[in-house]
Amino acid sequence: MIIPAAAVETYILAKDGNRPFLMTRAFAANAELEMVVKTDAISFPSTARGVSEIADVLVRRFGVDYENVYTVCLSRPSDADPCHFACRWLVGMSTKSDGQVRVGCGRYDWTFGSDGLVEKLVITIDIMNLFPAAELTATMAWLSRLPYPWCTPGDVLEGMPKAAGFAAIEAYVKQAQLAR
Repeated sequence: MIIPAAAVETYILAKDGNRPFLMTRAFAANAELEMVVKTDAISFPSTARGVSEIADVLVRRFGVDYENVYTVCLSRPSDADPCHFACRWLVGMSTKSDGQVRVGCGRYDWTFGSDGLVEKLVITIDIMNLFPAAELTATMAWLSRLPYPWCTPGDVLEGMPKAAGFAAIEAYVKQAQLAR
């Protein structure tokens, strides 16, 4: 049996580190993925079914285009409800082809089975902003200093780059801070 926090950590390690083999340690064999993408800056299929298809979408295909991936959750699961966990997240990455930087945020809605494995994950991408490759060093310096993968909104706001486009990310994180 796995606890929800460990399942989420394993998923993030699998996705960010391009380790699809880890997905079976986090997701049930017949798990479901739903993607709600509210931006044109990134695209995903709207659904995937089964751990193999989910690993293909979230790790293998994702890893073809992106590197330097850092994902943090802005809250931790509580012991109060071991079957459900919702949290806001922040991600940063660069494209392999041209070094362009993407920073985004959204919401995870997790459903866990009695064995602790993920049965359903809804990923909502609310914001995904694009930055030139020249922003890679500053963005990765900021992201790599954050507590990983559990982070407070205050941690995220501290040292956030000031490049144009970060204002929307900052506002979203501040909103998450108020919701705590």
